[in-house]
Amino acid sequence: MKTFDVEILSNDAVADKIFRLIFDAPDLAAQAKAGQFVQVKISDEFTLRRPFGVASTAGGKVKIFYRLVGRGTEFLSRRRAGERLNILGALGNGYTPRGGKVLLVGGGMGLAPLLCAAEQFSADVLMGGRNAGEVDFWQAEFRPCAEEIFLTTDDGSIGKYGFVTDALPDILANKNYAAILTCGPEIMMRGVAKLATEKNIPCEVSFEKRMACGLGACLSCSIDTANGRRKVCKDGPVFDAKEVF
Repeated sequence: MKTFDVEILSNDAVADKIFRLIFDAPDLAAQAKAGQFVQVKISDEFTLRRPFGVASTAGGKVKIFYRLVGRGTEFLSRRRAGERLNILGALGNGYTPRGGKVLLVGGGMGLAPLLCAAEQFSADVLMGGRNAGEVDFWQAEFRPCAEEIFLTTDDGSIGKYGFVTDALPDILANKNYAAILTCGPEIMMRGVAKLATEKNIPCEVSFEKRMACGLGACLSCSIDTANGRRKVCKDGPVFDAKEVF
């Protein structure tokens, strides 16, 4: 893990308040694993870096996605191609490589690290969103690397009506997977983990927590697990589902 001074290649809005940032970082891309994250120094105006899951390392370029939620991400959205960023990474523990095909299950911004998993593993993906607009751009991102894409939407505007946990039983009844890898809202991951346990399929979950240092020093991202208090940034963000649920 080290810092990288990188050039921004693009920083574009892909949906309402969601941006895709791509920067040139061949050394970082070579070492980053699916499920890991980076800490981005927004500017000298902000003391703390911001954590973002690595969404792609293809071609020596690193891709991240972020949602506009405050001053930091709003400032980041105004950075332009050709400008430089200071990146700390890659951080944390990623998903475990598997010998067979895995199923990726995610919703919202939790799909970002799963995109990197689709690049690095043989995988199908089950993605959910509130409506078609929330999943359209994710479909385009996953299409080149995922073998099969399953969709659910809260309003039924595309794919299966309902949540990913509504579609998951039918998928597991018809396909065999070496593991399920999931990231997104905790209530969603808990439901996915329960179904995986019922089918005796290994399941790994990626937690999203507020992080200050990203190095395990500040303890701001600590969670309770079956093995005691663990730090999401250092011991995770990927955990075995049985350890945290």
